[in-house]
Parts: sequence; structure tokens; C-alpha cells
Amino acid sequence: MRILANLPEGFFQYPGLQDAFKRLRNRGELRLSSYNTSAEILADLKWADAVLMWSWPELTEEVLIAAKRLKFAGHLDITQQAARTELRRGLTVSVSRGGFSPAVAEMALTLILNCLRRVSDYHSQMRIGAENWVERFPDDIDPTERELTGAHVGIIGFGGVGRRLVRLLEPFKCDIRAYDPYVSREEMDEYSVLKTDLHSLLAESEISILCAASNEGTKHLIAEKEIELFRMNALFVNVARAALVDTEALIRRLELGDITAALDVFDMEPLDRHSRLRSLPNAYLTPHRAGGICASVVRIVDWLVDDFEAYLDGKPMSHALAEWMLNGLDM
Repeated sequence: MRILANLPEGFFQYPGLQDAFKRLRNRGELRLSSYNTSAEILADLKWADAVLMWSWPELTEEVLIAAKRLKFAGHLDITQQAARTELRRGLTVSVSRGGFSPAVAEMALTLILNCLRRVSDYHSQMRIGAENWVERFPDDIDPTERELTGAHVGIIGFGGVGRRLVRLLEPFKCDIRAYDPYVSREEMDEYSVLKTDLHSLLAESEISILCAASNEGTKHLIAEKEIELFRMNALFVNVARAALVDTEALIRRLELGDITAALDVFDMEPLDRHSRLRSLPNAYLTPHRAGGICASVVRIVDWLVDDFEAYLDGKPMSHALAEWMLNGLDM
């Protein structure tokens, strides 16, 4: 079996991934590469029976026609277009992107608690000795600081991240609603979540978390009309993709000072040093760190190797891609 692992160079040096590459070597001849373009990877793809890779370079129709030996493709992530092409060409496809879900959901919970309790504000104040200590109740307490327990929470996108977040929220006894046109009411009932429409969710939630896929159907899902629906003192968290939100409309609402946003993703990354978001005290910003921790990387690579071994042994794969899953992928 000829196996090509096309991954960022750091993956091959990271100690936590060495066992995964050892397992691959036990299954055949392994080549390691870090190609970024179709032209670069083509020769090795022609050689390979199987490839494990991220979503790039995209395996286009032309590339797959040339890669006649290729039968298995394992992806850490994949676009809708590439997924359709690979399935149409008859490849067995595994996608382990769900391995990011625990870390992304934990980041969403972290941002929620941080913003509700103003943790990073207090930390910054303490660093420079500018904090205010409570000397008189209730005058010295910010009435917008509040607890998560019992809050009305809306989750936009009920895939792996949304479902994991529901489990993390269970101790807080929140009233949780979700919007996802591709998930049935019965599936949400299993999580004790009320299925609702987007506008009702935004208007009724104290906290709204965006964790949907970015594709043609979700571009600017949260546009000016939707942003106007946020209730007073609402918290909006985006751990999905910036393309789902009309950023300029969100900035205009933030400038009014009556909502808070926690954003991990941006239209341009790295974020422009002069972005208006940087100067807004009610915008809490993190540099696209939700999923990308070492534990996530080890998990998603291990899952791909698990599926590859299952494929070779004629056993069911845990992360096999099927046609019905395509709507949950980014473009």
C-alpha cells in the first residue's frame, strides 16, 4: 500500500503525532509532503493508493483523473466541492473535522463566561492597578455583569460543535433553542433543545452562538436585519466563520454600546491593525484559536488513521463521508 501524508511540516516533527505516522508505516510505504498546489502534489498522487491531507490542494476532477491508483482520501477538513468530486469519482473518503468540535465548543463556553463575568476586563485592570473594588452595594456592581445559569441561549448551527456545547451547558440549566434547517426536530429533542426559526432565536436569546458551516446558503446569515433583532445587552459569539456575518452591520450595532460580541474569526486574517473592532470595548477578540490546539490536531489525525486502518481491514469507518453530510461542510 502506497500512502501519501500531505500535511504541514510541523505535523511531522510534533511528538504527539509520531504514533500515528508509525501506524501508517506499518501499513505500507509512507511518503511525507507539505505541498500547497495541485501542480506540486500531482506526481506523488499518481504514485499513491491513499492520501491523508488537509483540505488543500483541492483534489479536482483533473487531478483525480490523473491519480489513477488513488482509492482512499482522508481529510482533516474538506470543502463541499471537493467532497462531491471525490465521492463522484468513487473514492472512499474519511473526514475527521469533527475532532475540532470539543475545543471549539469549549472556546464558545469560555467566551460566554468571560463576557458575562467580564473576566478579561478585570484581569486587564488588575495588571495596571486600575480596578474598582466593591465598597458599596449595589452602587459598585455593574448591572450588566450576570451569570450563565438559567439564561436563554440560542445556538445557530446544530452540528458537532452545537451539540457538544449543549452538553457543556447542561450544568447551567439554560433554556436552549437552536436553528438549523438540516437538523430535524426529533434530533434536537434528544438534546432537550427547542428547534426554532432564526429570527425568533435572535430576538429571544440573551446569548446567541454561531457555529454553522460557511457555504452559499449561510453567507451573511447574520445580516443587518438579523443584527437589529438582538435584544438589549445580548451577547453574540462567533466561533464559526466570519463570512456568516455582515461585519460592518455588526460593528454599527456594537458602536451603539447596547450589545456585546465575542469574535474568534474575521473577514481578513490576521485582523487589520486598524480595524474598528479593536477599539470597541464591547468587542472581545481572539485570533482564530477556537479549535486549533494540539489536542485537536492529535485527535483529527488519529481519527483519520483509525478510519484508514478500518478501510484496509474491511471494517466500518467511524468518520466516513456520505452524500447527506455535504450541507454541513464549508464551501
